[in-house]
Amino acid sequence: MSLRQTRTICPAPATEPGAAPGVEPEALDVVVVGAHGGAGASTLAALLPAVWDMGSIQLLLELDRALLRAKGRPIVLAVRNTAAAATRATAAIGVLHDWEEQVAALAIVSDGGPESRDATARFALLEARVGGIVRVPYVRQLRLVEDPAEVVLPGKARHAIDQLRRLAGQAGADVADVAARRGKDCGEVGCR
Repeated sequence: MSLRQTRTICPAPATEPGAAPGVEPEALDVVVVGAHGGAGASTLAALLPAVWDMGSIQLLLELDRALLRAKGRPIVLAVRNTAAAATRATAAIGVLHDWEEQVAALAIVSDGGPESRDATARFALLEARVGGIVRVPYVRQLRLVEDPAEVVLPGKARHAIDQLRRLAGQAGADVADVAARRGKDCGEVGCR
């Protein structure tokens, strides 16, 4: 969408495709975290919706502190589409793997500009280390509201959010099966 085009921001329909009218989408028991500040983690958490919005883990990485403990819940790692952000995502995924946490989805959130070749190459190297990669397109209207759920997303953005929900749901189902076999409850998410 060009800057000359304008669009009225309307409340988003409170239903998922196929859901009964007036029913809000069910919150996912998923952890959304940013690989760096401004990655779009809180916006994604509101759009999914996700129960656990942990913000950015960049400070924890810089302080060399014990990282996020998702307690078996699927993790959606948000990152911008720049080469510097791809480097931060690589570091975050490495540390999460060190702490035996698995990333269900890497959400590459567009900042409005094109993704550089360096960023694309770095993200391609991460593909084998995550459950899936989803590129979330830039949606100008999300910058204009306090509540991202108020924005009617264009088709490509809705598709990206649906892909993230599927990846998180698949990973969550796998974790629930393992936890049920072990007789364990996941408990509360946190940082140590």
